[in-house]
Amino acid sequence: MLHPTRPFRASCALLLIFGFLTGTAAADISQEEKEKTYKQLEIFSNVLSILQENYVEKVDAQKAVDGAIQGLLSTLDPHSSYLTAEEFQDLQDETSGAFSGVGIEIIVKDGVLTVVSPIEGTPADKAGIKANDQIVEIEGKKTKDMSSTEAIQGLRGPKGSKVTISIQREGWHEQRSFTLTRDIIPLHSVKAFFLSPGLAYARITNFQSHTTKDFKQELANLQKSQALRGLILDLRNNPGGLLDQAVSISDIFLQQGTIVYTKGRTEDQNMFFKAHKTGDDTSVPMVVLVNEGSASASEIVAGAIQDHKRGVIVGTRTFGKGSVQTIIPLPDGAGLRMTTAKYYTPEGRTIQALGITPDVEVPLAPEPKDAGSPAKNSEILREADLDNHFRGQATDTQPANAIAPAIKEKLQTDNQLNTALNILKSLDLFSDYRKAQINKQ
Repeated sequence: MLHPTRPFRASCALLLIFGFLTGTAAADISQEEKEKTYKQLEIFSNVLSILQENYVEKVDAQKAVDGAIQGLLSTLDPHSSYLTAEEFQDLQDETSGAFSGVGIEIIVKDGVLTVVSPIEGTPADKAGIKANDQIVEIEGKKTKDMSSTEAIQGLRGPKGSKVTISIQREGWHEQRSFTLTRDIIPLHSVKAFFLSPGLAYARITNFQSHTTKDFKQELANLQKSQALRGLILDLRNNPGGLLDQAVSISDIFLQQGTIVYTKGRTEDQNMFFKAHKTGDDTSVPMVVLVNEGSASASEIVAGAIQDHKRGVIVGTRTFGKGSVQTIIPLPDGAGLRMTTAKYYTPEGRTIQALGITPDVEVPLAPEPKDAGSPAKNSEILREADLDNHFRGQATDTQPANAIAPAIKEKLQTDNQLNTALNILKSLDLFSDYRKAQINKQ
């Protein structure tokens, strides 16, 4: 979750920390705490000076200071880190939707490099990488004690180049290697289509700077062909992204009330984000799909929809990343990413480490062990199977080709999506019933 600000850059760790201690926007720090910190900084300065004068080889002061800052941040939480100029540029490219890599969101979890989720359609997703997979090696290098920024640097590279990673997954007796060919991660984070007449499916793969704009355009395109009666919003394996995009997506479905709020140590980190009426609002029945790969911004949307009883949440419990990271650009091109607040759902629930529990829990059915063709429907005898049966005629209320073959196949292999569609059909029917009852009154 990103919330960019623009404070100063100090040329070394001492000045950087000193600046925060004396800055007017800092949280309240007692004089005793400041003096204790100054003494510790003096020790650091002395150690660096001794190393520069006496170490067996010449010490690169800049490299040493960068390492000290990285070490400092690694003691805090998995999401705080120091970004070199190159890493900071990669982060900016990612949120604008253009970078070359394998397409996975990663985190250091209990000291192990862990996949939050693969981004749909990327090399990692196509290779079968899954949420909660542990990355044991990258190009033969052990990932133990490797930071997430170091790992990202190893996973990214020019389009067409290859990277080999070793994965350990729950249920596997030994790790397995995957060789992935890097590619440009798609700019477009939204796709949408009709599953059946009036009932649409929209997938958001991550929250980029243009996600809300793309989402509104996709809905508008759908409604050019037919009226929208219901919507499935698929946030599975969506690792998150920009906070403002999560808020604006939620605002499409909510007309009032809190969407999310944050609480931090300083007053300026305590923020409330409210819904309001707009011309783009949609009030159709909806179902939101989530799983263990839904994190951060995805959980904000799901939590807001759930707390406002705006839709039904279906799937499995989400990842549980409920913290806000502030990105601080530094004049030398580097950046500081630090956790500054935690976010809460409208009803005050914390998502951190708990996630969002679906209203209807539906685990994804395991893939069949036999990769052969699915069972034939010929085992079930229907009227249409009988010789010389009368052929029915389609009516306006019963379209002849309600579901395209590709979509029908997707529904057969994705039990979570199939469940969501059945729920959405029920909500649509109930909505019609309520309207009919109101009209009778």
